[in-house]
Amino acid sequence: MRGSTTMAEPDENIVDIYTDGACSGNPGPGGWGAILRWRGTEREMCGGDPDTTNNRMELMAAIMALESLKRSVSARLHTDSTYVKDGITKWIVNWKKKGWKTANRKPVKNVDLWQRLDEAVATHDVEWHWVKGHAGHPENERADELARRGISDMLNGIEP
Repeated sequence: MRGSTTMAEPDENIVDIYTDGACSGNPGPGGWGAILRWRGTEREMCGGDPDTTNNRMELMAAIMALESLKRSVSARLHTDSTYVKDGITKWIVNWKKKGWKTANRKPVKNVDLWQRLDEAVATHDVEWHWVKGHAGHPENERADELARRGISDMLNGIEP
């Protein structure tokens, strides 16, 4: 697992994943969205939760995208969440060593999702990229639209 903050060039052997989470109120109804691109094909995914937080939806976007992969792959995951990127590339090692406690000895928030993301990442070679949110990055903007659709579909009873 590697961390990076730059945008990468397309590579047909790598799955590019773009994720975003959204929340209407925090906490409140939330949604997540993901785009997966590989060898010229693209898949979009989204979902929602009636009572959640923005950070949980950011985590769910990455989890659902990685869990949807059918085999072990090399992937570049692009997120506008420093919480997700820093959590998985910097903080998680110490959280695990300390029994899922922070440096202040408090329980890690969203531990259920961090453990799930840790498991999803373990089967892949994931390179993490941070992108500035709401700054005109086309795939990030589309992932945001999907996350918002996840909220609206969930509130309207539409299954993903």
